[in-house]
Amino acid sequence: QVQLVESGGGLVQAGDSLRLSCAASGRTFSPSVMAWFRQAPGKEREFVSGLRWSDGPTYKYYHMSVQGRFTISGDDAKNTVYLQMNSLTPEDTAVYYCAADQRYRTTWDMTAQSTYDYWGLGTQVTVSS
Repeated sequence: QVQLVESGGGLVQAGDSLRLSCAASGRTFSPSVMAWFRQAPGKEREFVSGLRWSDGPTYKYYHMSVQGRFTISGDDAKNTVYLQMNSLTPEDTAVYYCAADQRYRTTWDMTAQSTYDYWGLGTQVTVSS
């Protein structure tokens, strides 16, 4: 059974940084994609950033609202993904969820929740003004 465990959330001030981590466990789990989503109070869950491993390069994806401020990194051998979040604003306040999948596809929609079979329970990020 695959489990995703997020860590690194907290309460920070605007302009501060946080680093989220997500570790996947499972004896035979080998991710093809790992991603971060977030859900603010009263809003839909939205894609933040994702990683897609291939035989060649590793592809990185970002929502336009975090481009240039957030950096995703990961290690498919360690089944771990990180999200470095800089220049945080109150609009970044949300529960951040890690998602992963191990299927390989011919086409990908990294922003779709249906792409991912596995989800963590989330970690709260609160940014005060």
